[in-house]
Amino acid sequence: MAGGGFAVDKPVTNTNISGKLTFSIIITCIVAASGGLLFGYDIGVSGGVTTMVPFLQKFFPEILRKAVGSEVNMYCVYDSQVLTLFTSSLYLAGLVSSLAASKVTTMFGRRNVIILGGSVFLAGGAINGGSENIPMLILGRIFLGLGVGFTNQAAPLYLSEIAPPKWRGAFSTGFQFFLGVGVVAAGCINFATAKHTWGWRLSLGLAVVPAAVMTIGAFLITDTPSSLVERGKIDQARKSLQKIRGSSVDIEPELDELIKWNEIAKFWSFKTILKREYRPHLVMAFAIPFFQQLTGINIVAFYAPNLFQSVGLGHDAALLSAIILGVVNLASILVSTGVVDRFGRRFLFITGGIMMFVCLMAVSIVLAVVTGVHGTKVISKGNSILVLVLLCFYAAGFGWSWGPLTWLIPSEIFPLNIRSTGQSIAVAVQFIIVFVLSQTFLSMLCHFKFAAFLFYGGWVVVMTLFIIFFLPETKGIPLESMYTIWGKHWFWSRFVKREDGQENHP
Repeated sequence: MAGGGFAVDKPVTNTNISGKLTFSIIITCIVAASGGLLFGYDIGVSGGVTTMVPFLQKFFPEILRKAVGSEVNMYCVYDSQVLTLFTSSLYLAGLVSSLAASKVTTMFGRRNVIILGGSVFLAGGAINGGSENIPMLILGRIFLGLGVGFTNQAAPLYLSEIAPPKWRGAFSTGFQFFLGVGVVAAGCINFATAKHTWGWRLSLGLAVVPAAVMTIGAFLITDTPSSLVERGKIDQARKSLQKIRGSSVDIEPELDELIKWNEIAKFWSFKTILKREYRPHLVMAFAIPFFQQLTGINIVAFYAPNLFQSVGLGHDAALLSAIILGVVNLASILVSTGVVDRFGRRFLFITGGIMMFVCLMAVSIVLAVVTGVHGTKVISKGNSILVLVLLCFYAAGFGWSWGPLTWLIPSEIFPLNIRSTGQSIAVAVQFIIVFVLSQTFLSMLCHFKFAAFLFYGGWVVVMTLFIIFFLPETKGIPLESMYTIWGKHWFWSRFVKREDGQENHP
């Protein structure tokens, strides 16, 4: 492939890491991946709740008055900065906790940070369910954001460190799979509760359930061997490694390898990632999450019910359409899980990008033709369904590419000495961009109208070209040997090689 992709026939490492799937690995990875439930449930529940009449009557009555106006621009019905603050405040809080999570995860371990994140998220769900005014809503969202920031940093790291190299891609996509499950579950709950005056309270309050499931499960699993070695708990690391690799496997060579890399990693500071040899890692830490948000997927997910209601589907149909969108995304994540370790990361990124671009262009053309330049023409039910079908194909393209791979790539490319820092940067960038976009999307939709989808389509072209030229293939390569991919890349090799032509080891 273009852009420096290359084949790796054998793991490039001195240690033969067992690729055997044990029951312990499967269970621990499921528990860690369930951290995605928190983020997914929140994404799914927010958009649905903001279309519920009792919720709007209590907190945002001006939106209801706007909706029954004599001449309504379909793109501007939900344009309210306070409403978008309700959604986006979570991501501002998530930014704060994700930046703190690097140090916290290093000091206290991946598992303990997952527990901390789940507990804080649970408190936020309880506050939101009992909210009586907008400040309470925002406070609950802040707690939810703090919880999501911690779990989004720790859970992908846990998955990449615990899984055998041969299966790392499949297990790491589990985080996005559970995120998709959370979106669908929230959509179903919104659909069931929408007609009740207390329905919005139940939808928001049930956020405590995925938080409780993940937190209780985290108490039952061990921390990763890498994290235990990092904190000097060698005996516990040996027991953890023996448990996940199986009693018949000699784990001493792998443990020795972890100890060696940990000794190297001790000589670092936050500024380490700014060194020239880590330039490709730093660029990926910023670029991958930045581009993921500019696919527009979270905006579509947040506001899917609002969007479908705006383009002509009724309230119930709008909520049902959001569920359909979530199910399609979930199914495509399963496709990604099955093929990511066979066809590689680049193949999925490129094919998904092409699919998303075509669908975004088609949606913008349909909306421009049937609603007019100003968005005041009535859209037929048939055309509304066409928009839904196109967005389903768009969600499928995202679900097998930028969805799961945005969590996988940052968690696997960083050497141990910058792993927590790099993952924190990646999560923080994601929260910054999603905060800005979620705070501005409804206003942008009102002003750009159908061109909002052209905007995201243009970015999909840019990010697909970035993958083609700048992201090397990482499938099947042990974490401790990941540094070798940069030295063989046409562009990044100039940063990671010393003057004598030898590769810099992390």
